[in-house]
Amino acid sequence: MTQKNTAHTTNIPDLLNMSDPGVREQLEALPSSLVLIGLTTSGEPVCVDLDNESPHVLVCSATGGGTTTILRTLTAQLLHHGAHALILDLKRVSHRWAKDLPTVTYRTDIADIHDALVGLRAELQNRINHIDQHGDADDLPRLTVVFEVADITLRNLARYWDTVWEKDDPKTSPAVTALEELLFEGRQARMYVFLAGHLNSPLGPEAREQFSTVVLGRVTTRTWDRLAPQVGTAPENSTHPGRAHVVQGLTAHPTQVVIMTDAEAAAWVADSF
Repeated sequence: MTQKNTAHTTNIPDLLNMSDPGVREQLEALPSSLVLIGLTTSGEPVCVDLDNESPHVLVCSATGGGTTTILRTLTAQLLHHGAHALILDLKRVSHRWAKDLPTVTYRTDIADIHDALVGLRAELQNRINHIDQHGDADDLPRLTVVFEVADITLRNLARYWDTVWEKDDPKTSPAVTALEELLFEGRQARMYVFLAGHLNSPLGPEAREQFSTVVLGRVTTRTWDRLAPQVGTAPENSTHPGRAHVVQGLTAHPTQVVIMTDAEAAAWVADSF
């Protein structure tokens, strides 16, 4: 980011909680196609547009930088509007708030994550067939894949495939292939990927380019240059809770992210049932 594009952060709220005045009202006013990430220095909302050409979201930060919090806030908003979610969580405990929700499928073991992604490929094809027959997928619920610790999970998927691979099988893990296909084709089928990681993984550069929104917390200059090369020089990192830069197109918005607790996220979703 060049100096002329670097915004000062002094006007960003110190925190942006669900309990703060006006936050719930702002969320309620958004259409189901927009997901609020947070507010900029000028108080403008920064949103993910699910009807955009490439609506997928990459969240990247150092350990403790709030990636799980951001994914929780985004996912709860989608579920509030009737979406479904597939949560892939090798850590097992990242989204306990969602485990018992009827519209959430939660997978933690690598074999189950593999099978879930392969199943997702079949769901994508079913939805494309539906579009061929009916013209669109507007009558189908939105489906979001929430992918925690994606880098290590993708490496483990590749290793898992090596253990079960047979001579007539493809060399590349079909789970990884399914994720790539979802990134390229998911929008038209109302299927999205919210992924936490650095993407030092089996996914190629073409797949990385499918993330139109990149949320960068505390990252190195090298990581910034790799994930947001179009913006320019990396800004100084902030250790403030919920503070990030949201890169969309050629702009990096200094942003205070809306923070939902586990209890608030579960309650926000429950309001929709």
